[in-house]
Amino acid sequence: MQTTKIVPNLWFHSEGGSISPLLSYYNTVFQDDFKAGSIIPLGETPSGLTEMCEVVLFGQKYVFMSTALVHHPLNDAVSFMIHCENQQEIDTIWDYFTQNGQESQCGWCIDKYGLRWQIIPKNLGELMRKPNAFTVLMGQKKIVIDEF
Repeated sequence: MQTTKIVPNLWFHSEGGSISPLLSYYNTVFQDDFKAGSIIPLGETPSGLTEMCEVVLFGQKYVFMSTALVHHPLNDAVSFMIHCENQQEIDTIWDYFTQNGQESQCGWCIDKYGLRWQIIPKNLGELMRKPNAFTVLMGQKKIVIDEF
């Protein structure tokens, strides 16, 4: 993989510390937009078995690290916004992440590994200029474009 000066590192917890289920989980929803490099075993650490892997998601490089024990849980301070083409794409991604995760509000959800996502239409700015748009948005968990 190409060297990038700054690469975000996301620290996950997975059962037994294995990163393979995590990579499979994100590959399932993102398919061709998700590429994983080789798994790098780090062995036993104070957080138990630890593995890491460089991944590319929609052309952006990240490092995923997984430990057997929760060390620093993910929270709302970091989220990833996905600009969806249409309602079908919103529904597909939202349903996947919330199946074993949880819904939040205004297009926010939490996947089964605790990562926060904002699943929004690419024309959200345009939708927010409509009358009562803020009220509509505040009443939604998953964004439903036709309600604006």
